[in-house]
Amino acid sequence: MPAKSKAQQKAAGAALSAKRGEMPKAGLQGASKAMLDSMSEKQLDELASTKRKGKPERVED
Repeated sequence: MPAKSKAQQKAAGAALSAKRGEMPKAGLQGASKAMLDSMSEKQLDELASTKRKGKPERVED
């Protein structure tokens, strides 16, 4: 599932980094913190690896 916005892609990247132990989980907030708890490493990797080119900064749900 590709990211719909740059903000979603960045949040997934931060959550993935914390899940892998590359950064402290305490440093997360907002969407990235929710993603960490609710998504698998594979799902986060798919979102984080989405290309940012052509994506809007934010998308309202």
